[in-house]
Amino acid sequence: MKNATLKKHYIFFIQGELPKAEAHLVQSTNAANGAANLGYSTVLVYLNKKLEAINPVNLTLPFRPRKAPEEIIKYYNLQDKLKVAPLPMPWPIDHLKSKFTNSNTIAAKYYFPVHIFPQTKLVHSRNWNLIKTAIKNGIPAIYEHHHHEDKQFEPEIVKSPFFKLAITVVDTIRESMIKNGMPSEKVITLHNGFNRSFMIRQPEKVAAWREKLLINGRSQLVVYAGALQKFKGIDVLIDVAAQMPNVQFACAGGKSTEVAHYQQLAKEKQVDNIIFLGYVLHEQLASLLQAADILAHPHCSGKAATFTSPLKLFDYLASGNPIVATEIPSLKEFKNTPAIAAWCEPDNPTKFAECLQQILVTRPRKVEGYADIIEYVQQFSWENRAAKILSYVDESLHPQIIS
Repeated sequence: MKNATLKKHYIFFIQGELPKAEAHLVQSTNAANGAANLGYSTVLVYLNKKLEAINPVNLTLPFRPRKAPEEIIKYYNLQDKLKVAPLPMPWPIDHLKSKFTNSNTIAAKYYFPVHIFPQTKLVHSRNWNLIKTAIKNGIPAIYEHHHHEDKQFEPEIVKSPFFKLAITVVDTIRESMIKNGMPSEKVITLHNGFNRSFMIRQPEKVAAWREKLLINGRSQLVVYAGALQKFKGIDVLIDVAAQMPNVQFACAGGKSTEVAHYQQLAKEKQVDNIIFLGYVLHEQLASLLQAADILAHPHCSGKAATFTSPLKLFDYLASGNPIVATEIPSLKEFKNTPAIAAWCEPDNPTKFAECLQQILVTRPRKVEGYADIIEYVQQFSWENRAAKILSYVDESLHPQIIS
């Protein structure tokens, strides 16, 4: 009975360090944040390879849920209900190539069974190794899986009563998961969400963005936020900007090497109306999206278009600004909704430019955003997503409510 009362936390695990500018980390941190905002005792567990990891207290008591550091709060725009527990991974972990010095092994074989599972009501992770360990230790588990993989799911894991749910974001991945052995009744398709702070209007910060970005007499701004990779349509967007010299384009996101690559590509193509801002903290991203006349969602055709997670789509929608998107399979269900102002075929800069020109005329910028878009996106909050997930789990297995 005493052990049962200890089990209270909803544990989200990330096999990596924070903060970093990667989409899967944005997704995982915001999913945990959404559950915490519902009042559940939620702890985000991640790896700590910094110098303080060798602190004897951290090594002796590695699981000490605490308030998230300010750096992580600002990086991912988190609220204050979410607790974190960075797991110490001092040298030689992940420096010497061995099963015994692998952070994945140490987390799953030592930290979780000894220090974390005794206080865990429910585990939620993309890390399959941890999910298997949870199941073997009798801990109810939820698995997030957002990409195609050829590996088969172990029957003894996915058919276990402790394996509660698998979640993906598009039907094509759900189908491949079922083909690879996941029971159809245990896997659902569920969209990502938007951070509720993105709904707060920020007129002063919006004005500052427009003053900074609208240069050389331009008065209209097209914004892209997301990864800077070719399949995401960034090369196409540069060609689009070349066809619209009187409109300013701004791209937020990407690693420094990717930013440098695209800055050079734009220079080589003599396109001077596109700016690459690099990674923008989520604390600042909301106002950037609100500052746009149009938000661009380009994407190339190909395999990635069948499963790419429309993570940025919901943050876009929360701004209330019109979106011009490439017509790809993972967005098809939004065809007959207020979500997208205009659709155009992939891999075609001319068609995308025509769509942008049309929407600049038919849906001029509104400082307060478009009401139909803002109303539509309400259903996609991270809090609603968390509530939907937990509706598939027996209430007796829900984490403790702390507020």
